[in-house]
Amino acid sequence: MEEKQSVQNHRISLANRQFGMITGVSDVVSFDVTEIVLETEMGMLMIKGKDLHVNRLTLEKGEVDIEGMVDSLTYSEGGHRKQGESLIGRLFK
Repeated sequence: MEEKQSVQNHRISLANRQFGMITGVSDVVSFDVTEIVLETEMGMLMIKGKDLHVNRLTLEKGEVDIEGMVDSLTYSEGGHRKQGESLIGRLFK
């Protein structure tokens, strides 16, 4: 079994509350136009807003680019997986 490469840094860059780049992401738990939930190196990150989109997802590098009007960013500890598997696992069943 391959060992998952750990991302060392977690960083959020947000321009004008509309364009964001997040590093240190290990999984995208869920997303829709009002909420994006990411599993990061620093805990679960919930992004709430309007017309949210995930533009680029590179889990190998731990990077996610988002677009839309961001209203809030909230961290929580622990897991939040709905079905116990990653978004990529659910997409490619």
